[in-house]
Amino acid sequence: MEKFRPWGVEEKAFLMLMHLSQLLGYVIPLAGILLPIIMWATNKDESEEVDRHGRIILNWLISSCIYYVISLILLLVYVGVIGLIAVGILTIVFAIIGGVKANKGEFWNYPLSIKFL
Repeated sequence: MEKFRPWGVEEKAFLMLMHLSQLLGYVIPLAGILLPIIMWATNKDESEEVDRHGRIILNWLISSCIYYVISLILLLVYVGVIGLIAVGILTIVFAIIGGVKANKGEFWNYPLSIKFL
């Protein structure tokens, strides 16, 4: 039986890229949201691992959007700047840690992520 290779890449590497694809949003607007969703949606039915990692990433994307909105509201009292910076840093750190762990074959839940899926 042939081993599953999403998008022609080894599964561990694909999982790593799925986590790291969130960082693309810092270069191309919305790409950091759309690419992980597309990667997950196109392969979630073929692999349980892709589905598990994709759900973790999606939960963080939704959670971080909520945190961004709350921070934007808090900008009215000047405290929101700290929240915006913190969520931006956490997104980078969580994507890197998640990618490294996925490449090692490990599963890691993002802290502060609200479980929606």
